[in-house]
Amino acid sequence: MDIAPAMLDQWFPLALQQQYVNQLVLQLKGQRGVTRRRAEYFIKLWGYLLLKQQATQQPLSQLQPLQGAMVCTNREAAELFYADAEQGSDRAAGMMIDQLVQAGLIEKNFDGNTNLLVIRSVPSLIQMVNQTNIALQPDDFNPRTDAIPVATFLSKKYTLMTDTPGEVAHKISRLLRQWALQYPKAMRVLRRQDTSQAVGFYVLFPVAAVSESNFFEPPSLSLHFSTPNIADPVVMATPGDPQCMSIFARSWMIDDAYKTFASVCLFLRDTQQTFLKLRADFPNLCDIYAMPIHPSYDDLTQALGFQTTTPDPQSYLSWIYLALDHFLEMDIEGAIAKLPWAEDVAVRM
Repeated sequence: MDIAPAMLDQWFPLALQQQYVNQLVLQLKGQRGVTRRRAEYFIKLWGYLLLKQQATQQPLSQLQPLQGAMVCTNREAAELFYADAEQGSDRAAGMMIDQLVQAGLIEKNFDGNTNLLVIRSVPSLIQMVNQTNIALQPDDFNPRTDAIPVATFLSKKYTLMTDTPGEVAHKISRLLRQWALQYPKAMRVLRRQDTSQAVGFYVLFPVAAVSESNFFEPPSLSLHFSTPNIADPVVMATPGDPQCMSIFARSWMIDDAYKTFASVCLFLRDTQQTFLKLRADFPNLCDIYAMPIHPSYDDLTQALGFQTTTPDPQSYLSWIYLALDHFLEMDIEGAIAKLPWAEDVAVRM
């Protein structure tokens, strides 16, 4: 089909583009030459060439491998890459294409007049296209079968804080199993119904009164997953403790390949139900604290009404707070309906 490069967002929803970009950056982190900007241009180029190749005039719902090489001039690329910028020449677009070639994302042949481009499809992106169509269900955390897969996808979000994600994953797996022995009711997973694989996880950590002061100190002092410290800086309360008033949402995450409006709503509603169960053991619970580790969840916490209480003077970390009563009364779908990735419930990656 004929499509103006500058009109790509109308045929390839920006929310879907960003999902692919986020996943690509995550998958190729550390690979030479793959910056976020280049990832954005690569996804735009892939979508544009796929639209040019398809016969029907329909918006893209997923990326697919191209059937052979496609023509793309430097002028087309410039209009595609720099549609929202004041500057962006044909020459700059050509140099960007060369950088994508060097990064191993595309192949280019020049016939003397124009470019023939081949998209080197990233298998992980193609493989994940249909994963969010798989039925998911919340379930109890099983320390025997869930600890390793959960630790693996949780550790990916600590790449901003450590260069040793393997060590972080190992420590997380050990801690999850320890916490499951102490208070398994606080730990839940989002599970694929077909394979029982855990693709989402949260732990609502009841905090002993002796550790409540941590929430008014720099949050970096309460880090545990990514530090070599053996002692946990936050002490778990014992069920029935009337002095326990705070929950530390120590983790709440859905693997990026399964993070959609529907799955987030499903898991948040389950979180509400789990809080009601926890309040039976801790009748005076009223405060929820969290420490966002990765910016990919900033929009969600803001939509839910969390507010920053104590920023860290030495890092980007901060404590955020939400009253438990407000969360329990919340209309989840309405609260997050305006998030960029929730604009189209049917968007799939």
